[in-house]
Amino acid sequence: MGVTLAASMLASPILAQEVADGDWPLYARDHSGQRYAPLADINLQNVDTIQRAWSFPISPGGGGGALAGTVPVVIDGTMYLPVTGAIVALDGSTGREIWRHEVADGQPRRSVTYWPGAGNIAPRLFYNPGNSIVALNPATGEIDTTFADNGELTWEGSRYSYPPSVFHDVLVIGALTPEIPAGPDGDTRAFDARTGEFRWAFNTIPHEGEFGNETWLNDGWRDRPGANMWIWYTTADVETGTLYFTLGSPGPNYYGGDRPGDNLFGNSLVAVDIETGEYRWHFQAIHHELWDWDLPAPPVLVNLDVEGENAPGLALTGKNGLMYILNRETGEPIHGVNEHFVAAANVPGEWYSPTQPIPVKPEPLQRMWWNPSDVVTVEDTNEEHVAACHALLDSYGGTFFNSGPFTPFFLREKGDPPRASINMPHNGGSVWGGSAADPTTGYVYVNITEGGSIGWIEPRDPEGNYGNGTQDSWQPYDRGSLTGPGAYSGFIASFEDDDGRSVSLPCIRPPWGHMVAVDGNTGEIAWKVKLGTTPQLEEGKRDTGANNSAGGAMVTAGGLVFIGATSDGLFRAFDSATGEIVWEEQLDYTVNSIPMSYRGADGRQYIAVVATGGTAYGLVRNEEGRPANAESVIVWALPE
Repeated sequence: MGVTLAASMLASPILAQEVADGDWPLYARDHSGQRYAPLADINLQNVDTIQRAWSFPISPGGGGGALAGTVPVVIDGTMYLPVTGAIVALDGSTGREIWRHEVADGQPRRSVTYWPGAGNIAPRLFYNPGNSIVALNPATGEIDTTFADNGELTWEGSRYSYPPSVFHDVLVIGALTPEIPAGPDGDTRAFDARTGEFRWAFNTIPHEGEFGNETWLNDGWRDRPGANMWIWYTTADVETGTLYFTLGSPGPNYYGGDRPGDNLFGNSLVAVDIETGEYRWHFQAIHHELWDWDLPAPPVLVNLDVEGENAPGLALTGKNGLMYILNRETGEPIHGVNEHFVAAANVPGEWYSPTQPIPVKPEPLQRMWWNPSDVVTVEDTNEEHVAACHALLDSYGGTFFNSGPFTPFFLREKGDPPRASINMPHNGGSVWGGSAADPTTGYVYVNITEGGSIGWIEPRDPEGNYGNGTQDSWQPYDRGSLTGPGAYSGFIASFEDDDGRSVSLPCIRPPWGHMVAVDGNTGEIAWKVKLGTTPQLEEGKRDTGANNSAGGAMVTAGGLVFIGATSDGLFRAFDSATGEIVWEEQLDYTVNSIPMSYRGADGRQYIAVVATGGTAYGLVRNEEGRPANAESVIVWALPE
């Protein structure tokens, strides 16, 4: 399906902000979160000629896991980003290092935050070395000692390891709280970008007398951790002064008998006043969460044309594989959301929500149902993998329970035969990479990983390994122990390739990954294509789609959607109207971040991405087992 709407119908700005066309000043470029680069020098007609312009090592020794998800920011042709142990400024045209700020204690993660200044206060860069916010002068890299306490802001309350989001002169941070039965709060906090002074906090688990507290029965809200904004960027409509942030699951995962009720604001999108933190509206995507399906990425904001009427929209995606298209001013669904009855299980004391919200449109972005015919075949992969998958299935008694979306997990007492459920997706759907959007068409682009979670709930064995330490050892039930047979995990099995290397692949039939374009104006899926390959398989079977849960897409005015994300280490460009792959390049490391684009000081358009994931399959390693090329920011441009 091609794009038919006139650009003039949808291209009106949705945010009162000044972002130069050639800049990328925020993690997702602007407050809308669209990741839309309004540059068209690189386009459908010439993208196949782009070449690497330069690269810069961000973790020369490898092992840059703390830098996973990093996206640089670019202002006036200068690029700023965290590297191992430092913040650097680079010439965006050449990669030449301009300055380096060494971090004395800690490691900056994900990105830096650019604030353009206010009044007589000069612009600042903010970063988080581990549990504080430090301000730098972007011209020199020196600490701006006029901010907070000699340039560094610390706060009371829950730890947070990521850079802040910034709106006007408001810095917003989330909380990293353990998903255990009792512990620190997960409140979202805001501070003044000029002084570092505290501005407001939003109780993500409502206290007594607050809206939403009634959804916590039996006082289950007290001392409850989780329901936190763990993602490191948010979105906002600064014309209406509305901030949107997504929240994860309340603690503990998998068992909620001590927190009966829908549990607001867990797994919700919350809209608040940017300046005050005052509640405006919310949308809960999962009632009484039992699957560890944190609501990860913030929504992308985009104006829509719905039957000839302008609709201020947003699109929200998550690990449940659904997309909710809402009116961003009211929270009301634009294309409908119904509360569907869902199955309950039999865990003693558990409270099961009788319904869950499922959109009328778009249809689910991935498979939600399973039956035995979905098990992978030799025609899909190979005999070794198929045998491993059937052995895994047999270890669960030869079958799974599945009731479609939001399938529950049942109790298995010690010594009982396996009674496993399979729930689709398995920690897949859309994760923190979230969505991109084209404001000229209303199309929303999202990458999806397919798969299934298998397991049960069991009485908690103090000697068992539940993947979450011993902090929640007092809770009576948990997912299946990782040390026991049939561990709670993905429906994935391993085999050895011809070189003796272990290969783990899903046991459902491919495709295992998709790139999806949704027409936000109608709610229909405009196109859906496989995303990723499996080079471990023989020729003719590699076009499978692949795990792509760690990364997201960018869209450009040149009609292109760029994305890495896949486990095969390929960086790709799609035709934004049709889904056709128009360019790709093999990288040494996978791209578990969001691409970005900018105009250099030399006037050229550049495409950039940070590659810090696992090494791509089949590449020659050095003595340490890693490719010779370092984890890097990699930049492309048209030939000069």
